[in-house]
Amino acid sequence: GSVYFDVPKFNKEHPYGKLSGRNIDELYANTRTLDGQDQKHHPADFALWKKAAPEHIMHWPSPWSEGFPGWHLECSTMGEKYLGETFDIHGGGMDLMFPHHECEIAQSVAHNGHDTVHYWMHNNMITINGKKMGKSLGNFITLDEFFNGTHPLLEQAYSPMTIRFFILQAHYRGTVDFSNEALKASEKALGRMLEGYRRLQELTPSEESTIDVSNIRRKCYEAMDDDMNTPIVIANLFDALRLVNQVKDGHAKATQADIDELKAVFDIFLVDILGVRTEMAGSGDNGEVLRPFEQAMNLLLEMRAKAKANKDWATSDLIRDRLAAIGFTVKDTKDGTEWKLS
Repeated sequence: GSVYFDVPKFNKEHPYGKLSGRNIDELYANTRTLDGQDQKHHPADFALWKKAAPEHIMHWPSPWSEGFPGWHLECSTMGEKYLGETFDIHGGGMDLMFPHHECEIAQSVAHNGHDTVHYWMHNNMITINGKKMGKSLGNFITLDEFFNGTHPLLEQAYSPMTIRFFILQAHYRGTVDFSNEALKASEKALGRMLEGYRRLQELTPSEESTIDVSNIRRKCYEAMDDDMNTPIVIANLFDALRLVNQVKDGHAKATQADIDELKAVFDIFLVDILGVRTEMAGSGDNGEVLRPFEQAMNLLLEMRAKAKANKDWATSDLIRDRLAAIGFTVKDTKDGTEWKLS
């Protein structure tokens, strides 16, 4: 027949439910009526091996019956085979914390005599316009549909980096709610980040400094150490970008050491840890990706400069205002015209 794990027996020496905060007394009322319940000694007991019905697709021989391993046992076995008796991180959705991960802990501890996982990390649910994402609700959106904008709930396509940046702006234990408004805001925020990164590469050092960059790296590490708090990391990077823009716009001064520290912070946290690809900022070996875009902007600014030279103020203002409407700031300086994403 089938083989079950005796949870009350395990609980005499080890706390079953320590991950989710449940205790086995609560489980009488919360256990579903499933096939095999009458074979259990306690409602919290779970299957290690299930005898297969003739029509079941999984059949393997065992000392107990022809059948298949329990769902929880599959995961503990794979974890130990590929990662060893102990490993650092086990992830999963919050809906798996109980009973699945509690059962994994129980059987692994019973088998090995010690905890297997050092850190359990559970991500929260994904919603669409405030409703849980699900195929039955017709609001399930695949990554391909996000990237090509073909789903009826989407107003436009969104790049892979926009989706990544959007998710990183929420803590992984928080609910991620996809909406066109939120995605557009994230797209704009990512644009500001990449534009700031591009401007960082262009900074000219001064002999003296009027900015303080000494604590940015520490704050970012502290945020990552605080349960991978990526929204705080991103907020710290935007604080750093304000310093970059102040220096670039001539309102502050930075030494070479300041600039080197800022570049190191962005390369560590934005690129290496958060995984944001910065070639769209014109950096690195793939800067040619942005080159046609920059050439188009330069062409528009040349047309505007000619209009100003001919005192065609209407055309000059039209180009500036239309660029502003789609998210670009055009600024006339003594050294020429500069542009950046707003």
